[in-house]
Amino acid sequence: MQTLYESGVRRAILLGSGPLGCAPAEIALHSSNGQCATELQAAADLFEPQLVKLVQEVNAQLGDHVFIAANTKLMHHNIITDPQAFGFENSNTACCGQGPFNGVGLCTPWSSLCENRDKFVFWDAFHPTERASRYIVEQMINGADEYMKPMNISTIMYLDSNM
Repeated sequence: MQTLYESGVRRAILLGSGPLGCAPAEIALHSSNGQCATELQAAADLFEPQLVKLVQEVNAQLGDHVFIAANTKLMHHNIITDPQAFGFENSNTACCGQGPFNGVGLCTPWSSLCENRDKFVFWDAFHPTERASRYIVEQMINGADEYMKPMNISTIMYLDSNM
């Protein structure tokens, strides 16, 4: 982070780990019932608060809010644990892939493909669909500080426009 700052970076968003254990690839490897891989989720649970702490410490040293921590694990968590509340039907199977939960291999012309990607949280073994990504980006732009520390992108833009 210090190298970025010394290179001239004055605003950077550092993304959290995301839902490591809830990606269809990890569910295919670690689960027979479609549940998230608990050990990977535990690792993500450890990472997120450490990222926030590091961002706070570095920003305090710099005397400015240069770095912003985005809790992407929590952003994903909401739509993964209650997909229907966000208009999704499936949060543990990829729209495009092979094998269990479409979590094995790449999305290819020979893959199993869902009929409507807007009903799925994950596009492929690791990546969210466009619709899920829009929700995540919306939280980055306007979300509460549980998602973005110390502030969201709207606040950053407001502060930067008044400098």
